Amino acid sequence: MNQSNRKLSIRWTYMIIGIIAMLFAGVLYAWSILKAPLSTEFGWGPSELALNFTLAMTFFCIGGLLGAQISKRLGHRVALILAGVLAALGFVLTSLLRTDSVILLYLTYGVLAGVGIGIAYNVVIATVSAWFPDKKGLCSGCLMMGFGASALILGNAADAMFKSSMGWRTTYMILGIAILAVLSLAGILLKRPGADVVFSKPRTSGVASTEERPELTSGQMLARPSFWMAFFCISFLAAVGSSVISFAKDLALSVNAPEALAVSLVGVLSVCNGLGRILTGAVFDVIGCRRTMLCANALTIGAAVVTLISVSMGSLTLCIIGVCLTGMSYGACPTITSAFTSTFFGMKHFSGNMALMTFTVMVGSFVATAANKVLEATGGYTDAFFMLLSLTLVALVLNLFIRKP
Repeated sequence: MNQSNRKLSIRWTYMIIGIIAMLFAGVLYAWSILKAPLSTEFGWGPSELALNFTLAMTFFCIGGLLGAQISKRLGHRVALILAGVLAALGFVLTSLLRTDSVILLYLTYGVLAGVGIGIAYNVVIATVSAWFPDKKGLCSGCLMMGFGASALILGNAADAMFKSSMGWRTTYMILGIAILAVLSLAGILLKRPGADVVFSKPRTSGVASTEERPELTSGQMLARPSFWMAFFCISFLAAVGSSVISFAKDLALSVNAPEALAVSLVGVLSVCNGLGRILTGAVFDVIGCRRTMLCANALTIGAAVVTLISVSMGSLTLCIIGVCLTGMSYGACPTITSAFTSTFFGMKHFSGNMALMTFTVMVGSFVATAANKVLEATGGYTDAFFMLLSLTLVALVLNLFIRKP
């Protein structure tokens, strides 16, 4: 094995490090579990706790922008260590809350943890993806799988710790320290490929080769209609998953699911989310960007249709199928976001471009909030899913008109 091949082989080690880092960063998405003791301790209602998650997602996106700039100026090591410090502060300070003022929660978990996780998310993806120009979809899918699986793995671990003698305060503190340790270690171990590393040429089935791919700055990307069409397309697709995640248990109960099954479906949704991420990445590398985006769109439409029929007919079987399809379709969104950004706008400015594309998460969360408002106003899920289905059809129209820059 020559020197270049030896250096190239280490990329799989970096992939594993990236997945572990994303697993711990993704604990932010376990809010549906992490919020339970706070509601009991301080008496905060669903709307106050829902706003905290919306704030966390907003500052997560802002953190992505900061991560791109910090990594560019100071390097990915400094960026990841800083991300670990901010996220740890967010969790540790949340564990120390002694007042029922929800504003402090917004500052600790919503702002500090949100920004820290956002920085880590952007920097890990940009650093590890640089090693996989020939397998962009697989790389994105594996990293996103780690991020998505966190709610299931660390979320359930946290729930068990809540119920043990540790209590929620110690659990939050342990999570914060663990995030700091993992992200700092990732920052030390991860490296970017040098100029002497030679990569295989990527597949050209629907994907431009490295030489043909444009290298656009964030400003140039924002001036392209393809960016805005993809941005809103992915936002509307993600909104379906975001909405179902926010009321999955109650959705199952509405079609007469037993309590235990309704709780289990939340975990099933998370598993399908992770599967959707890695499967989308594998499909991307075979059939290319545009076909993968259309397949993800079709899957999301199918998920919304099946779930709409299930609530209209009161069918538990269709509801389970709809939840599984929704999880997979939601998992496809972050993978196609990363793969689309690198394919359409290049790797040279990927970190900054990816940070802007990540704001699809924020748009999706606001649509999910609107879906919950429709649910509260109507008292049923039918109108909410009609709204979500309409958005997936708008996304399909946008998807069909996306063209290469």
